[in-house]
Amino acid sequence: MASTKTFLDAVKDRRSVYQLNKNAPKSDKEIVDIVNQLVLHVPSSFNSQSTRVVVLLNQEHEKFWTFTHEILKPQVPEDQFKSGTEPKLNGFKAAYGTILFFEDPEPVENLRKAFPIYAHHFGDWSEHTSAMHQYAAWVALEAEGFGANLQHYNPIVDQKIQNEWSVPQDWKLRAQLVFGGRAGEPGEKQFKPLEERVFVHGAKN
Repeated sequence: MASTKTFLDAVKDRRSVYQLNKNAPKSDKEIVDIVNQLVLHVPSSFNSQSTRVVVLLNQEHEKFWTFTHEILKPQVPEDQFKSGTEPKLNGFKAAYGTILFFEDPEPVENLRKAFPIYAHHFGDWSEHTSAMHQYAAWVALEAEGFGANLQHYNPIVDQKIQNEWSVPQDWKLRAQLVFGGRAGEPGEKQFKPLEERVFVHGAKN
């Protein structure tokens, strides 16, 4: 069933939801279809199509956060790990799934060679491409009733997960979108004045 939310409503409602559970409002097949559609239709610089996504559901999702726990534990002071890091990781593991966003450098390098006058921009534009995919996935999942939050445990987890899920070593992990059923609501969001952020010229009415 299609979402009853308008796009703008989903944009407004999208928030960082950290209290998540495994009560997914959509089936695995529907989740994969959402991801497939956004990867097909989200734009990219020069149509590079450089974003790669790995969707981890159920036990594979839990495995990712178990790996992250194992990697971080010896790197974080014990008191900080117990009081802060571990509860966060357990919260992520309690969710339903995680989407890993990678960038493939090959199409980016091909564009640098094809358009040398813009070569110094393509790295930045690759990051923009990844960010658009991350945001589109977040909004799409919100529209379908999921809660989600975006994490950045790269690059410390990269080697382990690339080996585990046969991800090419030259792909660059950029973010991890954790999602699941809502077990709580986000806190109130603070907005800076629009007058400081939006500047309009030429409007007629």
